[in-house]
Amino acid sequence: MRPIETRYARSGDVRIAYQVIGQGSFDLVFVPGFISNLDLHWEDEGYSRLLKRLSAFSRLILFDKRGTGLSDRVDTHHLPSLETRMDDVRAVMDATGSGRAAILGASEGAPMAMLFAATYPERTRALVLYGGYAHFHKWVMPPERLEAFIETAETSWGTGATLPNFAPGRVDDTHFTQWWARFERLSASPTAATALARMNAGIDVRDMLGTISVPTYLIHRRNDARVDPDASRFLARKIPGARLVEISGRDHPIWTGDVDRVADLIEEFLTGEPAVAVVERVLAALLVTRIYDTARLGDRLWSERSLRFQENWRMLVGRHGGRVAGTHGELMISRFDGPARAVRCAALLREAAQEIGVASAQGVHVGEIEVRGPPTGLTARVAMQLAAHAERGHILCSRLVADLAAGSGLHFTDAGRISLDELEEPMALAQVTAEQHLEPACRPKPRPAEPATLTARESEVVSLIADGKSNAAIAAELDLSEHTVKRHVANILLKLDLPSRAAAAAFSARHAGPDGP
Repeated sequence: MRPIETRYARSGDVRIAYQVIGQGSFDLVFVPGFISNLDLHWEDEGYSRLLKRLSAFSRLILFDKRGTGLSDRVDTHHLPSLETRMDDVRAVMDATGSGRAAILGASEGAPMAMLFAATYPERTRALVLYGGYAHFHKWVMPPERLEAFIETAETSWGTGATLPNFAPGRVDDTHFTQWWARFERLSASPTAATALARMNAGIDVRDMLGTISVPTYLIHRRNDARVDPDASRFLARKIPGARLVEISGRDHPIWTGDVDRVADLIEEFLTGEPAVAVVERVLAALLVTRIYDTARLGDRLWSERSLRFQENWRMLVGRHGGRVAGTHGELMISRFDGPARAVRCAALLREAAQEIGVASAQGVHVGEIEVRGPPTGLTARVAMQLAAHAERGHILCSRLVADLAAGSGLHFTDAGRISLDELEEPMALAQVTAEQHLEPACRPKPRPAEPATLTARESEVVSLIADGKSNAAIAAELDLSEHTVKRHVANILLKLDLPSRAAAAAFSARHAGPDGP
């Protein structure tokens, strides 16, 4: 795709950055959420996917709200009203020659979109609200949570620290967390971010909902982590003729989760026709492999071993009739026509990693993917999450993989269930095991790790594990986030080569001195 040109519209004394893409029969103005950056959106797979889908059936008009991205900043001592910010939509429409448009408001962009529709009904073709709300403190954050969020923004903005507030299901996705940190930095400064948070806190458009007269469609995720789903249920009751569709998912941003599902709903509402699949999809097995350094090899040696493993990965995938489908951060993705081939390849990749001297973990899932391009969508995301949850040396599969591989000679054991953001029910898992007669008669007893391999903080954490405390309790006692404690626990188990928290507790007890471990 050719680079999208960015232009500027004047709204009073403020310049608003905007882009236009697509040549559909009607205009669609996208009012973004808390922060945005027109250029950076195209660098994220989910965001670019959403924009391409929307621009396939409309002339899509994008802009950064004042105070964010490429637009002018706001005076933090004289914050603009919602009415002033709402008028930025009109300014952008005037600059793009749009007399009448459908308005899509996402999250914090929804109140602006609703106010615009009520103020300029003659310029509003239809209204689509995703994860929206009418009153900030009631459905997003009460005052005390807002102050905690602002404190985080003031001290940690630009590091990705706000991600758990918006997309908790993506905090273990290294590639996405790095993008989110850049998204924070390039969308707003810490000062601008806190100003935006305080502006949004004043949002209350409940009294004008009954004046909206245009066709209105609401979309909300049932377990939305940021905006209570009751917010959209309230809107559906108060906006005349509004329709609400609730979809599965927990992550809040419109460009995360099942983006195609959201785009399909918007397209059908605005065009009156169901979305037509424009790409061919096939059933395939995806294998996601990750390797990591548990021996602290140093950058040079780790780079050498990583490159050597990738060479083995390409060779073994091809030997098993698969295709290398690309990489996603530290994850290596390959595609196979059948699950048995994927699992057999995974077993050999596990051996290759052991021989090279790196740790591996792998996930396998079966589902529909697009024939062309790298694997995207739900199937790819599930396979990546399985690889992220797999323990060292394990091959974790969806139960569907085990069922489809019946009769192949492969062996699986039940691995419980896991809740994934985009699935209605927890997914049943299976773990690949070796045939009994291939197992060695006895395993050499591993040399116990020395307590000195743990950092001071990890020693504190393992001591609290031995006291029977949960991650939440440990986080509270050490003044850490629960996510950070989770990372410490994972590092402890890897360093000490232990299978569980119970084993870590036993280790702590064995090595405890008179003053503790």
